[in-house]
Amino acid sequence: MLKTESTLATVWLMVLRLVELHGIDPQQLLQEIGVRPETLRDVCARLPGRLADVAFTRAAAQIPDPAFALRAGECWHPSNLGTMGYAWLSSRTLHTGMKRMERFARILGSRFSYLCVDEPAGVRFVYDHGRNEAPVGHLMTDFTLSILLDMCRTNFGSKLNAAALRLRRPEPANPQPWQDLFGCQVQFGATEDSVLFDREAVDSPLPSANIPLANTFDRILTEQLAQFFDDDLVSRTRAYVLRQLTSGPPSAQVTASALGMSQRTLQRRLGELGLSYQSLFDETRHELARRYLDDPSKSVTEITFLLGFSEQSAFTRAFRRWSGMSPTHYRYTPSV
Repeated sequence: MLKTESTLATVWLMVLRLVELHGIDPQQLLQEIGVRPETLRDVCARLPGRLADVAFTRAAAQIPDPAFALRAGECWHPSNLGTMGYAWLSSRTLHTGMKRMERFARILGSRFSYLCVDEPAGVRFVYDHGRNEAPVGHLMTDFTLSILLDMCRTNFGSKLNAAALRLRRPEPANPQPWQDLFGCQVQFGATEDSVLFDREAVDSPLPSANIPLANTFDRILTEQLAQFFDDDLVSRTRAYVLRQLTSGPPSAQVTASALGMSQRTLQRRLGELGLSYQSLFDETRHELARRYLDDPSKSVTEITFLLGFSEQSAFTRAFRRWSGMSPTHYRYTPSV
């Protein structure tokens, strides 16, 4: 169990490329903060979250440009984000990709969080750096949102712009770099850090989509979340349910035993999170059903048994209860 805040080590390769763009020796920076270069080549390694604060603070002291972190979009590679990077590239839509980022954010870093908010105009991606009002948080926001923008442009096309940008940082003397990069008006001094993408862009099918691969990556990410954060009961429960579904729906008692606790303890701990075993089980099954239905190579009959249903009619009834439509209707009018 990870008891301290941490960041996936390979994420740091983006930080090093960024500071190198601005004339800072990346190896010198690593030495100053006590990180060995070989650690960054270990795809499973994690570094203490506090080191990111130190690195960004040191970089800001040496780089005169307050907008320097906006160039982070030039520095990312899918491998820097681990399995998440490749899951992103295979996402069906930008909306699907951003929801994936939201769900598995802790794998990249356990101190910050992502939230996707559906609005009439589109989807707002909200980033919380977890630093309250510390100035270093503004740099991390620039770093994160500029990478997200470039990730979206990689999948959708280079001409994609944001519809709106909100930043908690005070308005800088020159706001032009933010306006130029995101291609929209920027609200500084906002109550949140977020970027809005319009509905047509986020829900358009992507030419880079590969749904079977995306489903495989999601299973890997679910296992990683449960492995890295064994204090995360929701992730551990989801991971066990996903492993067992094809053999039939695991009961709360069986799942609790597999997780090393009594059924009463499992229900109590989930209840403290505002959940029940049945609600979490249904949510997990529904999410998996939608992923399978997005894959045209799988028939509804096959999906029925992959989800642990004994009859297609039972699957249809359950899916209609979850989503208000039949599996066939969903498949031909897909939503995220």
